[in-house]
Amino acid sequence: MGFDVGVVPFNPDGWGPPDAPGAAPLLGGAVATASIPFAPFSRSDKLGRIADWTRNPGHPGAHGHHAAAASRDSVFDFSSADDSLAAAAEDSSFSLVDAKPPPKHPRFGPKWRFNQRPQLPQRRDEEVEAKRREAEKERARRERHYQNHRSHHHQGFRGNQQSSAKPSVDIQPDWTILEQIPFANFTKLSFAVNDQPEDLLVCGAVDSYDRAYDRVNPKTARRLERFKNRQFFKITTTDDPIIRRLAEEDKATVFATDAILAALMCTPRSILSWDIVVQRVGNKLFFDKREGSQLDLLTVNETAQEQLPENKDDINSAPALAVEATYINQNFSQQVLVRDGEKVTFDEPNPFASENEEAAPVCYRYRRWKLDDDISIIARCEVHAAGVDPSGARQFLTLNALNEFDPKITGVDWKQKLESQRGAVLATELKNNANKLARWTAQALLSGADMMKLGYVSRVHPRDHFNHSILTVMGYKPRDFATQINLNTANMWGIVKSIVDICMKFEEGKYVLVKDPAKPQMRIYQVPNDAFENDYVEEPLPEEEQVRPATDDVDATAQEMDAAAEAEANKATTQGGDGEKTADAAAA
Repeated sequence: MGFDVGVVPFNPDGWGPPDAPGAAPLLGGAVATASIPFAPFSRSDKLGRIADWTRNPGHPGAHGHHAAAASRDSVFDFSSADDSLAAAAEDSSFSLVDAKPPPKHPRFGPKWRFNQRPQLPQRRDEEVEAKRREAEKERARRERHYQNHRSHHHQGFRGNQQSSAKPSVDIQPDWTILEQIPFANFTKLSFAVNDQPEDLLVCGAVDSYDRAYDRVNPKTARRLERFKNRQFFKITTTDDPIIRRLAEEDKATVFATDAILAALMCTPRSILSWDIVVQRVGNKLFFDKREGSQLDLLTVNETAQEQLPENKDDINSAPALAVEATYINQNFSQQVLVRDGEKVTFDEPNPFASENEEAAPVCYRYRRWKLDDDISIIARCEVHAAGVDPSGARQFLTLNALNEFDPKITGVDWKQKLESQRGAVLATELKNNANKLARWTAQALLSGADMMKLGYVSRVHPRDHFNHSILTVMGYKPRDFATQINLNTANMWGIVKSIVDICMKFEEGKYVLVKDPAKPQMRIYQVPNDAFENDYVEEPLPEEEQVRPATDDVDATAQEMDAAAEAEANKATTQGGDGEKTADAAAA
């Protein structure tokens, strides 16, 4: 018996069998019947049976050819009652297979609603890393444009700083204000100066740098020694005999020191108040620091977000930390030198040291820059040590130290992070001490140093401000470091050139540049010729005549005088009558 394949009908109008009722026989010679289910369906639709080859093909009462046809068609026929019952039973056990995961309901309240969306761990880590990179770019952008948007930093970015801001010098009634220069004007300046200044004279002597300190790390820290017998000279411009001699020889028109020039060059980065005295003598300008000036004291956390305590009795107050930082910087510059080694001498000896005193080894380079055809600057620049580069040539080095006083305030523990995250430690210092690091870099550039060494000095204990340890020493090339901290050389000289041009327009006399403690601006006052002399008596400006918020005197000597006067007034009150009280109080 052969198997009749039959004819597969062709439907030119679409899928499935043709719509014509007289269709050709199907496979096996069968004819399409209405009992065969056919309909378009989707993936989630329920499908019925097409054929059941397990059922009994025989039907009672069928004989011959009709029995054979019934046996062939019965596998496709589901119209009987038994088939309906079987289909109902089969439908009751049907379940839809869905590949979608069931929705997760929050278990611990609203804060878990953000985790309802399923996310692969790798994708989540990539998004976190992308957000972190965006935050770093935003922080770098703010640091880059920090100097152009300084108003909020001076008025309230560290709490109520405006009310407690104090000037570095009292504004007297007989002072005349001539100029007010916003810092925004300084950031736009640019002036190109010859990179190779002329060395007119080199004085003093220096020791060699001890390269063993380059291998110091927090695990092998060295205690900071004290050099009480060595003298450190911070002589102002007009008291320098070499500068006086060069001025008499008419070698330049502007005279200053590297510390004063660095303060002017980094003016837009400063927050605390400072002042510089300018004397116009003939066609010459002398930039000086007054007696008792705080310009030589190193600031700590000047540009940090949190303000340091104002109580002077606190070891972590701004005045106490300034003295501590200066003390650390001086001792560090002496400890990292080679002991009892051969000194490198220069043209003349130290012009400030006497024969019987031990002076700290320093090299003074008197260098001249030509700004234009009429103006040239001579500055006394300091170099702290000498070294040798890999090729055997001599190098000049500057030595400075950063100090850590309390990791809880700075937010970074140097003893744990210096070995593994040096970049993070330096970034924190650049944020908290931007002005101080910029001044050190400017001084290194002015002195022509080949390398600047930065030491990281920390307290042995956070509450002990007398004992310190050197954790590590890092070296940087001044030009590379200036690029890293976004210190533009052309902008530095542009600021100096603009201030010199302004002062050259004034008449002969004495003037004072004062950085406003509450606003990002500089003020220029004309003062009497005997101002800041020993016999000059300062008289505070009355409060009703103040052109800016009243400030308290920060001079320690003045505070002692006020305390003594108050004690005498109280004593007179307890002894005499009303007339004596008034007289004694007036005398005080």
